[in-house]
Amino acid sequence: MNKKYLHTILIYLIACVWLINGLFCKVFNLVPKHQEIVGKIIDSNYSRELTVIIGMLEIVMVIWIISNYKPKLNVITQIIIVMVMNIIELLLIPDMLLWGKFNMVFAVLFVLIVYINEFSLKIKTA
Repeated sequence: MNKKYLHTILIYLIACVWLINGLFCKVFNLVPKHQEIVGKIIDSNYSRELTVIIGMLEIVMVIWIISNYKPKLNVITQIIIVMVMNIIELLLIPDMLLWGKFNMVFAVLFVLIVYINEFSLKIKTA
């Protein structure tokens, strides 16, 4: 499989991760645990509203990824968001995470895929 094709596939798979987590898990509340996590970390009085806002921002991330607007900034932003979110969750609520402390392993793998896709697989144009 050539690099350009793999890069394109990964762009859409990465966008799907953000879409599923934002729209389905948070906005549609199909995974209520996300709202519980937000409630434990920030404020349970507004956890539903904050969860929806976070979900909508994740949907904006999908649009940004697919638009290919400033892709390097996008990748750096994704990496920072994923790592900060996972570090906060690991420190504050490890017992609520699906895989406990192993959540960080999956976060690092996702970040590596995002990084490699932009900085190694993307074919540079002149």
